Amino acid sequence: MLSLHTNLMIRLRSEEKGATAVEYGIMVALIAVVIIVAVTLLGTTLTETFNGVACSVKGGAYTAATAASGSTAAVAGSCSK
Repeated sequence: MLSLHTNLMIRLRSEEKGATAVEYGIMVALIAVVIIVAVTLLGTTLTETFNGVACSVKGGAYTAATAASGSTAAVAGSCSK
């Protein structure tokens, strides 16, 4: 009986492929969450930056819009020449 238990423990110890796959899966999930949060937080800022550059290329002056406090809706700025 002790031999059976010892053999089982040796096999379970040497087979770590499943645990490694789970660890990689968790790491990929966490990286995806970080990317989603970063894109969400930087999205509005990047939009305003690109709109300002596009307006400057056209020869105008870009005025960024200010959103009402507590509002998450994106409000476009204006480009005037």
